[in-house]
Amino acid sequence: MSKRNLPFILFCLFPILIFSAGHPDFNGSWELVPLKSTTVSFYRTLSVDFSLKGDDLTTTHHWGTRARDRFDDMVQLKTNGQKNNVPLSHQVTPTNIFLGIKNLSTGQRTMTAAWNADGTVLTVQEKLPIICSQGTSEIEAIHTYSLSVPEQLITYTLKRASRKTGPVLTYTLKRAGSRKAYFMRLEDDWAIDGKLPQQAFLISLQGLANAAGPKLYFIYPEKWDFRYTPGFFEFLQNERYYSFTELSAPEQALNTFREQVNGYVVWDKNVRTSLIVAFTVAGLEKAAVVSEEMIPLVEKAGLKPVADFRGQFTGKSDFEIYRWAKDQYWSRCSKEAIVWLGGEYGNIMKPGVADWGIHQKAFFNDLCANQTRPDEYQLTRELLSEMKPFSMVYGWHSYGKDLEEEWVRLTSSYALRVDGLHVLPNMSFSSQVPASYNFKFKNNHQLVPGKTYPPEEKVYIACIQTDGIGMGGWTQPGRGELPYAWEVSMNYIWMAPAMLEYFYSQSTPNDYFIGCLGGPGYVYPKAVPPKYLPKMVDMTSDLMKKLDLNVFEIMDYSEGVMVEGNSDLTPEVVKAFYKGMPDAIGFVNGYVQSHTFTVKDKRALISYDYYLAPECSAEDAAADLEELAAFNKNRPYFLLMHVRQYSNIKRVKSILEKLGPEFEVVPLEIFLKMAGEQPTFMERFREK
Repeated sequence: MSKRNLPFILFCLFPILIFSAGHPDFNGSWELVPLKSTTVSFYRTLSVDFSLKGDDLTTTHHWGTRARDRFDDMVQLKTNGQKNNVPLSHQVTPTNIFLGIKNLSTGQRTMTAAWNADGTVLTVQEKLPIICSQGTSEIEAIHTYSLSVPEQLITYTLKRASRKTGPVLTYTLKRAGSRKAYFMRLEDDWAIDGKLPQQAFLISLQGLANAAGPKLYFIYPEKWDFRYTPGFFEFLQNERYYSFTELSAPEQALNTFREQVNGYVVWDKNVRTSLIVAFTVAGLEKAAVVSEEMIPLVEKAGLKPVADFRGQFTGKSDFEIYRWAKDQYWSRCSKEAIVWLGGEYGNIMKPGVADWGIHQKAFFNDLCANQTRPDEYQLTRELLSEMKPFSMVYGWHSYGKDLEEEWVRLTSSYALRVDGLHVLPNMSFSSQVPASYNFKFKNNHQLVPGKTYPPEEKVYIACIQTDGIGMGGWTQPGRGELPYAWEVSMNYIWMAPAMLEYFYSQSTPNDYFIGCLGGPGYVYPKAVPPKYLPKMVDMTSDLMKKLDLNVFEIMDYSEGVMVEGNSDLTPEVVKAFYKGMPDAIGFVNGYVQSHTFTVKDKRALISYDYYLAPECSAEDAAADLEELAAFNKNRPYFLLMHVRQYSNIKRVKSILEKLGPEFEVVPLEIFLKMAGEQPTFMERFREK
């Protein structure tokens, strides 16, 4: 290479320096995020200290932590662009320690440092004489430290003129001591006479530990309803820069978070309901929940009892127990959050949501929502009536006492909104992890502005998988192979923003998100008092805008139960949604088949014409769809299909591939656009 070209090459390699002040947030200690960094050979890790005073900067790179191998490289620099001659006190180049080079024993390196205009990027140019096999040479390098003030992260890159190929050496550094947490793996045993006592203790401890920030995360078993806990765990490490330490035993967990626990509450294994009451006490008293055999564990840690329910509720009904609990604790509990710890009953309890209820200081119960147990029913109404309108009901109804439809009808009648299920995991942790700075929730829109979509004489199918994005087929095979719509639990934008980022960032162009379900949460709008419905819709519209959603799903079984009940919407409810959500391009309705259809301003509301039951064979499902097409003879025919969460996309695809050329699967946006332009369905509302 001609020496005449050397100045030009160096000009390209080294940026023009700007002489300004460094951002004060550089000051302090920063530690490596290994999963987002170039592998550190031999030393294994890196931390950097910055001390900035005017133009004077001291940086110390700490390579390694082991006493015999640790190497500290301290450099004092002027950051005004002048040359700094830095004596060499070592012989290694720590970023490539196994290269056959070493520093001169009496040499020095020349370093020039400067900041960018706002002081968030430090550029250090370095020239370093070295010894190699054939004599001497020189390393010319650029060290760049880029600070993200909102994220409190530094990206450190090292470019050497001699390194022509391979990736740039890159090290991500976070504020020392930040984003450190612990995790545990929970076993798949939720029986009272099995591991439930241990699981309940750990989940109560999680709710207390996370009062000081997101500190304890659980990876739930493979068969847990919400299947994302392992994937989100990886996302927290890779994209939110968390460092986790594993805890393996309850005693270890208690010792780690001992300072967050004020005492313990004992539940009676002979009275299942006593555990539900104990969770209320845990939130109010900062108490760990234990059964009798675990008392030695907590007393060894120096804890004292705050309540002991052994024998206290023997022979008493749930109504009597909850009436006592309400008298005792309700006045101190939140009136904006309440937990129904239902679901499984008898010997099994899966209290995944309990950490969140403890975190919220919520009242826990599994009271009945129908009049087969009149005393419980009246107490249920009493509790709900004392909640603030539009507040949250977390958890799920008891499978042994009432029906989902009865429970949601009752909560909706008090203008409350449900966010289930009882197995909802890690919310005390996830609620405190923000989405990445400047992350935009961007949906995979298919409609091209100004383009027309004239339908052909076909049967158009759109597929929606319901029961929430965190459940079912999202983690199963085939996602992305078909245009597919997914329900989004919109309250996650404040309950678990990073979790929503996890789903949005994983989505393929064929994954399309829709808002749900009936309101800003799970709501039956027909049951909401009319004076509250406009605000319910406004709250829903606001969440839709924040999440870039333009299709909303309604499901209302306030009149009866699925199949036998009347899931059709009244003109008044439909009008409220059209008026309150002017940016929505369309609406969908139902769960199993439903019969409300309309178009207003070319915006269609279409009900499900088909429910893909999990036990239905592919052959039967294909025959069902063909039969529906035979009943609905006009073309185009718009066939909306609900896929239950137990089916994955591979299964759905195998069904659709059995259909003839008359059928076409299209994205939901285009489906609704065509239906709004050329509806072939009859307008229909709830018949009085």
